[in-house]
Amino acid sequence: MTGDDPYGLHALATRTQAALAMGGEQRIARQHAKGRLTARERIAALVDADSFDELGLLARSDMPEARDRTPADGKICGYGAIAGRPVAVSADDVTVLAGAGGRVGVSKQMALMDYACRKGLPLVHLGDAGGARVPDIMGSDGMMSMVYRIDHAPRDRRVPLLTLILGECFGGPTWTASVSDIVIQAKGTAMCVGGPSILEIATGEQATAEALGGPALHAHTTGLVDLFANDDAHALQLARHCLSYFPSSAAALPPRLPATQPTDQPVPALLETVPSDPRQPYDMHRLLELIVDTGSLLELKPSYDGSLITALARLDGQVVGILANNPKVTAGAMGPGACEKATSFICLCDSFHIPLLFLHDTPGFFVGKRAEERQMPLKIMNFIEALHQSSVPRISLIVRKSYGMAHCNMSGGNMGGDVVLAWPGADISFMAPAVAVNVAHGRRLSALPEEQGHAMRRQMIDDMARANAPWPAAEQNLIDRVIDPRMTRSELARALARASGSDGEAGRSKRRLANWPRMA
Repeated sequence: MTGDDPYGLHALATRTQAALAMGGEQRIARQHAKGRLTARERIAALVDADSFDELGLLARSDMPEARDRTPADGKICGYGAIAGRPVAVSADDVTVLAGAGGRVGVSKQMALMDYACRKGLPLVHLGDAGGARVPDIMGSDGMMSMVYRIDHAPRDRRVPLLTLILGECFGGPTWTASVSDIVIQAKGTAMCVGGPSILEIATGEQATAEALGGPALHAHTTGLVDLFANDDAHALQLARHCLSYFPSSAAALPPRLPATQPTDQPVPALLETVPSDPRQPYDMHRLLELIVDTGSLLELKPSYDGSLITALARLDGQVVGILANNPKVTAGAMGPGACEKATSFICLCDSFHIPLLFLHDTPGFFVGKRAEERQMPLKIMNFIEALHQSSVPRISLIVRKSYGMAHCNMSGGNMGGDVVLAWPGADISFMAPAVAVNVAHGRRLSALPEEQGHAMRRQMIDDMARANAPWPAAEQNLIDRVIDPRMTRSELARALARASGSDGEAGRSKRRLANWPRMA
């Protein structure tokens, strides 16, 4: 303070203005030229108007040579509201030293995340940065001052954590995304451990940022990203929408909306959606859209092993997590990617008290050399273990085929679920009748005269098909109810309400999966 500014107001205004200017007009213009928003513009578009309350605005690097070039030390942190609900937000400012993390900025971001977890506030991180700044992290003191502390668990799912990949993200934002509940990636961005230049220097390998971590890679190969956006605005809109399915913290139940459509009315279109020919494929998405509340279906990881659909939705206003086989992709046979996706999704839903609905139409697991190379037995058993550890309500509906071990993984009979329902045309067994006849009686049948062998084969297949119908299992009380397909929405809503209890508290999870890896 000086005699000309006894209360420090001029100094405050000057420092605030400098911080709000970020990396300067040229770098801001460069960001806009890429068709991207600045970190502050992104925050303004994400949270409700005039709700952002920034902390650490005047932070700067503790490295003397970088002090005057690091407004807010490249990390913008604070609190706002989304649809009136308080949230914590952090954003990488790529206009400040490419958004790379310095000691002060990273510490500020970690403090925000820790405080939000303690106070029960959802977290949204807007990623657009390289890794740690090399000058800050070099040397024994630099390295040891910026390590992840073991007393701060990287993943415990106390609050929902969403990460948006909005630029070339290496290191820091990639670590955050890897332990996030929902990851959204915009077109033209990348998410990977190290960028092309570091890769070439360290290994001699040449690759573009897109090849190392672009949307195509994460959509089809890694499964690390849940949703993809056309641009910043679309990604921010998706983040707001995603958050509406989650409670603010694991101490609360998911938000329930007022019912907007009846659940006690038949839906005749369901009969037309599933072909009577069991060999004919159809799109399970259409069936799901007829069952859940209109416009509420939000599929996650849609391009990663599409044989299994994992989606958030609402049924009679209540949030549910859906795992549904999709006969349009590999006939619904689940591969290692589907198992990974299922395990991750079960952990997510169980951690935030979201009941699970399973819709069966699968001939079993996808087998072959490639599946075995990706540890298929381990993936299957991780899926089973996640089911075993889960404690939210589980409701299962057998729509058509439900064969072999996949029947168990889809929370079938004797798997501890709340209720098992089946359509009258359900086909439940270890394998398809024609395959079973070939395995069990193939040699004997091939030794018979052709006409006699053909007739006996047909008779055996018909006998097995009758045994696969839901009636024998229902008679043994292994199926709770065989339902009219047109009343599927009503039956599922009734089962869900019963499993959740009169006040919803019966649906609260014990959260045994909260610390499980995001992709197991």
